Amino acid sequence: MSAAERKIQKKSVSMPKQNPEVRIRNFNEVALGYNEEQALAEAERCLQCKNAPCIKGCPVEIDIPVFIKLIRERNFEAAIKKIKEKNSLPAICGRVCPQEEQCQKYCTLGKVGDPVSIGRLERFVADWERERGFNIPEIPASTGKAVAVIGSGPAGLTVAADLAKLGHKVVVFEALHLPGGVLMYGIPEFRLPKVIVQAEVDYIRKLGVEIRLNHLIGRTYTIPELLKRGFNAVFIGTGAGLPQFLNVPGENLSGIYSANEFLIRVNLMKAYMFPEYDTPIKVGRRVAVIGAGNVAMDAARSALRLGAEQVYIVYRRSREEMPARKEEIENAEEEGVQFCFLAAPVRFIGDDRGWVKQMECIRMELGPPDESGRRRPMPVKDSGFIVDADTVIIAIGRTPNPIIQCTTEGLAVTQWGTIVTDENGKTNIEGVYAGGDIVTGEATVISAMGAGKRAARAIHEYLTGKA
Repeated sequence: MSAAERKIQKKSVSMPKQNPEVRIRNFNEVALGYNEEQALAEAERCLQCKNAPCIKGCPVEIDIPVFIKLIRERNFEAAIKKIKEKNSLPAICGRVCPQEEQCQKYCTLGKVGDPVSIGRLERFVADWERERGFNIPEIPASTGKAVAVIGSGPAGLTVAADLAKLGHKVVVFEALHLPGGVLMYGIPEFRLPKVIVQAEVDYIRKLGVEIRLNHLIGRTYTIPELLKRGFNAVFIGTGAGLPQFLNVPGENLSGIYSANEFLIRVNLMKAYMFPEYDTPIKVGRRVAVIGAGNVAMDAARSALRLGAEQVYIVYRRSREEMPARKEEIENAEEEGVQFCFLAAPVRFIGDDRGWVKQMECIRMELGPPDESGRRRPMPVKDSGFIVDADTVIIAIGRTPNPIIQCTTEGLAVTQWGTIVTDENGKTNIEGVYAGGDIVTGEATVISAMGAGKRAARAIHEYLTGKA
């Protein structure tokens, strides 16, 4: 039956979720995924457009109509194989990519109804494959070339997988004790289960990629040392893991966390499983989270699950300017997170033990747009007010850690500490490439993966003399 002959289903198939009253008591995944019947029904909505505008919105260039057509035909094995031609982390992308701002934004069906739920379908076939065992593609003969990849986050894992599938020897150097980067330390279990991350890392290992943990490049080895140790090229994918702060009085009081520290303790170090895992974390009765991006939502929702009675998001702009995904904002609201818009902290007030107990805020109003395109927040005179908070989490952004930049002589960097590259990730040093948040500043998982794919192509051309 052709698309013209089918009655168009304007509403997408809803994905089952844990009930909010239940899920705030656990760290299990909130979104439960499609079953086969639901996936088939959603796949049937795809119009199979000849010009496939959805592909243009995909940073890793997946052939979306083809993989959805294969789902419709119940050929799930071929569907995941088609996805993996371009994307080695489909179960991760199906969960955390902002599809509503990428592939689904360009879906033709979205002009008359809900766009096709491309991400949910990607997750369905990725989970289908993982439950049955990964199908490892045939790897070509070795090229004799070796590449060092620094960082095992989404950019580094993408580069590693793509280059391994081209026959290059790839060694990933990871500073932490588990691979995955921000996928492990930054995104909570209830949004991205760690077994999913490690399963996709294991798939990349099976492609022939070696991952060396507890190797802090810049200390264990420098980039010049890697190039002298037999590596023909280096890719830097260390992300943006250095937290930013407000720089207001009282910010050094006990009970005030950076979102980085808070989420690393909760996610990577499993503080939510204390005392089974010996990583305690203190969360008070009233928690204030400063910021309104996905990291802020993750911190707020984690605090609720750790026992906080009230959790506030304090944001200096309005709801319309919130950078978090709509889905994550809705989940937070369902779970009881409260929002305080057009407000910003100006100082924190401690008790006689040195713990935060309150914060003084000021009202804001929106002026003209700033460099981000959002309206600039301006303080309102004599509008101060007090908020009770015995735990505060600062989630206002992250910048790159400067250790590699400081130990690589001559590497071009910006005033913000990001590495300067061309559109394909090439730095000003021969054989050295970079991509992801270390180049762009803090962005999304899928944008980092897109940068990794472009860099992998450029590195391959460099290694084979085609550059």
